[in-house]
Amino acid sequence: MQITATSVTDVKIVQLRRFEDERGWFVELFNRQTFGQAGLPTDFVQDNQSRSVRGVLRGLHYQLVRPQGKLVRCLSGRIWDVAVDLRRDSPDFGRHVGISLEPMADDGSIRMVWIPEGFAHGFLVLSESAEVLYKTTAGYYPEGERCIRWDDPTLAIDWPLHLLQPPEQGPLVSPKDAAAASFPAAELPPMQGVSS
Repeated sequence: MQITATSVTDVKIVQLRRFEDERGWFVELFNRQTFGQAGLPTDFVQDNQSRSVRGVLRGLHYQLVRPQGKLVRCLSGRIWDVAVDLRRDSPDFGRHVGISLEPMADDGSIRMVWIPEGFAHGFLVLSESAEVLYKTTAGYYPEGERCIRWDDPTLAIDWPLHLLQPPEQGPLVSPKDAAAASFPAAELPPMQGVSS
């Protein structure tokens, strides 16, 4: 397992080695001991899987109470995965990172993204369809769920909308996501500290 830091504190790319032969391939996606030794979480409580068509944008979602850390993997297709730091005491508060995720990286490894608690998360589907699987460190808590607008000018996320066909159509978002708060007006999680 190889862990790579991103430009935003605590968001990590987790790369896993595949073992391949004439029969196919095998990868160990999660091992409590290996994750613990790498400083990653070892207690996940929920697995979620979604399937979306090209141009769907989900997010930017987070929970005020019972915040969720997410280990995100793209099972099919291609997505642009985004994490926004909402931790007010973080040096990266309000900054984001975007990462292209596919089922397999160019080098043949399996890539996942670790997004800790205190972040908003969203993704844009760039392929005809995409299936996304993510493990969470806390369960879904509807009363604490919040959303920030995907196109908030303060965050200025450079979504790769030019890859959509036609690009001027824009993303497909749910009514809830379309009505989301702007970043300056958003109710943010309580101070948590930066875990590094």
